[in-house]
Amino acid sequence: KDIQYVDSYCYNKLEFIRFDSNVGKFVGYTELGVKNAEIWNNNPSYIAAMKAQRETYCLHNVGLWYPNM
Repeated sequence: KDIQYVDSYCYNKLEFIRFDSNVGKFVGYTELGVKNAEIWNNNPSYIAAMKAQRETYCLHNVGLWYPNM
């Protein structure tokens, strides 16, 4: 429950959009990022796939990083 999946998109050392599993949607930080976040957030299958990444990637690997959990 404390595990968080974050997928950031950067260009030229500037983060312009991020998906955060705790928020459950994309957040844009630049003009381009806000436009893309709006488009991607309106696609329910893409949001569901990104939310599933927490279970497939994070929870699968948590035992490797934190063996006592």
